[in-house]
Amino acid sequence: MVIINRKKELGLLKKLGDWVYICGRRKTGKTFFIKNFVNYDEYFFIARDKTVLDKNERKLAYETFFELFKELIKNKKIVIDEFHRLPKEFFDYLHATKKGKLIAISSTLWLSKKLLGKGEPLLNLFSLIVFGLADERDVINSLKHLKNIKEIIEASVYLREPILAFNYKPPITQHITTFLYTNKLTIREIIGEIFSEEERQISLVYEGILRAVASGKITTTEISSYLFSRKLIKKDNPGLIQRYLDVLVKIGLLKKIQVWQKKKFVYKHISPLFDLHFYLDEKYSYVENDIPERFIQAVVNEKLPMHVEDFFSSLLSKIYGLKQVKIEDPEIDISLLKFKKLRLVGEVKWKGKINKAELKIIESKLNKFTCRKILVVPDKRIIKRKLKNIDVLDIKEVLKEVLKLG
Repeated sequence: MVIINRKKELGLLKKLGDWVYICGRRKTGKTFFIKNFVNYDEYFFIARDKTVLDKNERKLAYETFFELFKELIKNKKIVIDEFHRLPKEFFDYLHATKKGKLIAISSTLWLSKKLLGKGEPLLNLFSLIVFGLADERDVINSLKHLKNIKEIIEASVYLREPILAFNYKPPITQHITTFLYTNKLTIREIIGEIFSEEERQISLVYEGILRAVASGKITTTEISSYLFSRKLIKKDNPGLIQRYLDVLVKIGLLKKIQVWQKKKFVYKHISPLFDLHFYLDEKYSYVENDIPERFIQAVVNEKLPMHVEDFFSSLLSKIYGLKQVKIEDPEIDISLLKFKKLRLVGEVKWKGKINKAELKIIESKLNKFTCRKILVVPDKRIIKRKLKNIDVLDIKEVLKEVLKLG
């Protein structure tokens, strides 16, 4: 098991006030984070039937818990898990008494925004932390003990998803393959829980969008055409699917990236694990069929370089404090800007050899831009000549940069 030290979220928690609301979809490690990295006096879990479990797993009636809470909050630090399940009278009480220290945890982002919205009793009471995948830098730091530095990067790409960190054993590609083969229904259940908690049933349109994006349909036009061809929407009209895309972005399943110098966006899966799941099910219907592990392994190997590209784009944007955008012509793996000006463009070649023709194409593409240009490779020794106006970064240099930041 790998324990991901989530310094980013811990830093946020220390900076915020005495009342903090932590929310996000299930299986992102919210409860594990609080129980293992945060000091508190009392912990309560709210069950679906409104009964309450304390930190010793003793069951309390809601009325008993409510009276106990009123006394404890005066001078104790309290954690309430699945906070959104509490009745409205509890929220009204919180609005009337602002004392003590309280951490509220919720597995629903949509309902949390509603509870904290305009006109609601919790407005302005809590500071909000949205819990998603682990930060790339935190995962790298948690894996720095590994001797195989290429494995550090590849494992970091996928172990940002906490559910994969629990039983991780190198190599990561085999670990993911086995997980997908033996947990076919897990991801569908997680997504089903997201929509049921949001008081929405997962529909064929939502699932169709997730399948489309995993299959490489990343613009609204492409997604709309995909859905229409499968008779999931009545008209091939990108405007009709925007509300569905907005929901998927808000609940943390998709990310929305602006296309440089255009009034359009592309959509990608935030989680590489979810991307693999929907791609496998679209290509092989692997949830319903007994697909051999070797087919899953082939898909993992096929998708790995693309997931590595996304990983480095996100990682470098955080290291340099720049915004990710998408350049379509020519298509560039990494494009980062500050305000409206490009600051860095780059290509990622995640393989052991790059031939002369590939290097010429890389130079031609990147040298169209007047900003810093980089080529990311596993080991810079595979580059046999100096590239024109392009810096070559390999794993050792990237790791050095991340570990320097701490």
